[in-house]
Amino acid sequence: MKGKLSILCFGLGINLLLMTAPSRCETPKSQAQDLDLSPEVIKNSPVLQRWRRRVPNVLEDIRREPSFRTRVRLGYSYFPSSGNAIGINFGVEDIFIGRSGLTVSGEYQAAFNGKRETYGTDLYYYLRPLGSYVNFAPLVGYRYLQTDDYSTDGVNVGVKLLLVLSRGGAADISVTQSWVSPGSSEEVGFTTLSLGYALTPHLRLSTDIQQQNSRGDKDSRVGVVLEWMP
Repeated sequence: MKGKLSILCFGLGINLLLMTAPSRCETPKSQAQDLDLSPEVIKNSPVLQRWRRRVPNVLEDIRREPSFRTRVRLGYSYFPSSGNAIGINFGVEDIFIGRSGLTVSGEYQAAFNGKRETYGTDLYYYLRPLGSYVNFAPLVGYRYLQTDDYSTDGVNVGVKLLLVLSRGGAADISVTQSWVSPGSSEEVGFTTLSLGYALTPHLRLSTDIQQQNSRGDKDSRVGVVLEWMP
């Protein structure tokens, strides 16, 4: 009796699985009926087809999708410590190398009176997932700088803290500390505070406040920058 009861339960279980399991031979028409959509909508929507095959991990996608974007920058610079000179700055920020957390940035800034000039390029490695609202990135690169009193060039190393206030480049704050030729007699430290706010889906307005410290002098710069986000 127990054997017959076990066989009966097993058979009922198989029938239930067959009734509830989705058929591999489902047509767009039957899928459309399940979703209350026309077959053409299902057929022409890669997103719906992907969701029908496997429900994606939305949380993981958000973590990996960058919360900030590449920016091409062009703006005005004011150098209060160099005779209140004015000048220009331009560059590019965070060119992504795949989704590995590596980005490349480069910039040029100069005063029109010839008393200040700086240029260089840096490689950043973001330690947290690119979709994070708070991120940290050590950096290494090269920088040349010249003032009215001195000039130097060499390896640039440091760290960047990024606070994303609104995803997709809409608003963020970053603080970067780096040193050119660290440990040498020509060492120069850079502290940069940058605040950005999007005006349109592709344009941002950014403000940079930068302090440049050498062993014998201190210089500063304030920049107002228009940024284009591809």
